[in-house]
Amino acid sequence: MLPDDLRTALDADRSSDAAALFTDIVVRYFEQTGRGDGPVSSTAGHPERRPSFDDALPTDGQPLSAVAARIEREFLGGANRLSHPMYMGHQVAAPLPAPVWTEAVIAALNNSIAVSEMSPTGTLVEERVIQWMCGLAGFGAGSGGTLTSGGLEATHTALLAARAALDPESWKRGLTGPNPVLVCGEHAHYAISRAAGELGLGTDNVRVVPSTNWKMDIEALEATLDTIAAEGRRVLAVVATAGHTATGSIDDLRAIGALCDARGLWMHVDGAHGASALFSATHAPRLRGIERARTITWDPHKMMLLPLAAGALIARDERDLSAAFSQQAPYLFHGTEGARSPDQGTRSFMCSRRADALKVWVALQRYGASGIGALYDHVCSLAAALHQMIGERAEFAALHVPESNILCFRWLPAGVHDDATLDWLNQRLRERYNASGRGWITSTVLDGRRVLRVTMMNPRTQDAHVAELLDGLAAEGEGLLSEPA
Repeated sequence: MLPDDLRTALDADRSSDAAALFTDIVVRYFEQTGRGDGPVSSTAGHPERRPSFDDALPTDGQPLSAVAARIEREFLGGANRLSHPMYMGHQVAAPLPAPVWTEAVIAALNNSIAVSEMSPTGTLVEERVIQWMCGLAGFGAGSGGTLTSGGLEATHTALLAARAALDPESWKRGLTGPNPVLVCGEHAHYAISRAAGELGLGTDNVRVVPSTNWKMDIEALEATLDTIAAEGRRVLAVVATAGHTATGSIDDLRAIGALCDARGLWMHVDGAHGASALFSATHAPRLRGIERARTITWDPHKMMLLPLAAGALIARDERDLSAAFSQQAPYLFHGTEGARSPDQGTRSFMCSRRADALKVWVALQRYGASGIGALYDHVCSLAAALHQMIGERAEFAALHVPESNILCFRWLPAGVHDDATLDWLNQRLRERYNASGRGWITSTVLDGRRVLRVTMMNPRTQDAHVAELLDGLAAEGEGLLSEPA
């Protein structure tokens, strides 16, 4: 029997007063960051505010109010504040509020979406969300998919499906003969080579196609496929990218799809970042040809601005995903022989699966497809505004024209022309700017040069904040140049 004090605590923690302790923290966070109050990274320049979680394992419980207060003081106090309009860092969203509140519903029910009998409504919601996504991608009857933890899982699952199509017995006996080849562009996400290693293909069997203007070069792709055919090797899949991580660029999906169709090859599109352009009348044309894909990775927790985690994999033919996992578990899955299983676990990598589809469903119910499209347009317009502002300032140079919400650029202080020195200065500028609390950006390497990289993921960010970014970088740059050598 439970101790009386523990029973009392459990009952008290189910109350609206208990819930308010946490919802009020989030409301205050939204209000503060919405106004742009305080530093973007709360640990920047404030060592005394770094969280300290080095205490001993608690033997006895504390009042919930004390736990909540510590969360606000120490956990939030030391976190990166992605909802601040000056956060322009990694591809992680400042999440939309309605799906944030949905998290509590998902956690309270705690239904696992692996098996339909364990989550009858969750399964229906996931099926509906997947069908909406398939329709946007141009997939017809028989299409389907699954929610995933993110792009890595989705890509791995897609390539498992491609392996099953290439060698239907591979699940039982493994691949036989020379390992097939996986083809991708030089700026493809590392999920591709990771999957090659995890699947036992070996990263040496990844053929990397060079790029032109940060996109897969189509003539080089054709030459690569010709070479592979002349070697007598099989192609597992050709992976195109809709929204390269470094630049946001989108491969020519129509041309790649036509080559794959002509040669009978599996085309996978890594649209983790860019597939949400399908909601935008302005940007959807950039994805023409995506309907040729056999499988598509799509992360709603990126450009649909949902809280982590909400990834997805959709397939033109849902049977491809079912074939990827030839697992039998009669104690769990109860599909009828020869019929489509209602259980998402039969075509998903995970067994314990949260009802994350509900967040996607809520976002679409609350804001509509047009609202999600408008959000996509907004964050992309911020990158375009930054590109224009950079063109008006001599001390900065853009590396590319943005196709989405990502822009890479370089600080070029007057009188400095040595690339190695510029690399060091750009790296230090990013570190100094982030530590100042003015804002938060990332960096990467393009063509062997260290560059500054901005990703717009916050609907509260406006053009004025973009101008503030450049002013802040310029000011920190002046301070950097004045430092003693």
